[in-house]
Amino acid sequence: MKAALLVFISLAIVAIEGQPGPGTQRCLCRGPGVKMVKPKLIERVEIHPVSPSCGHLEVVVLLKNGAGRRCLNPESLFTKNIIERIANKSRSTQIKV
Repeated sequence: MKAALLVFISLAIVAIEGQPGPGTQRCLCRGPGVKMVKPKLIERVEIHPVSPSCGHLEVVVLLKNGAGRRCLNPESLFTKNIIERIANKSRSTQIKV
């Protein structure tokens, strides 16, 4: 019985250590992000939904020619339009089946 209790406590400690604590978030973006990026410079858009590791939506654009990445402010009109275009594009490809 004592051995089972010891195993249970050990597993609980391992599970707790792997989780970020309250207030600790592992988000890709720091701060609110930029409101807009020139569309000609965008190579790819990544949308990261709310998750246990980050409590808010993140929209990251990868820039052409290895110019880096920028976090977009999810509340800006520019970002909302990008998300809408991606959603419409994915809907249209699903309908074409």
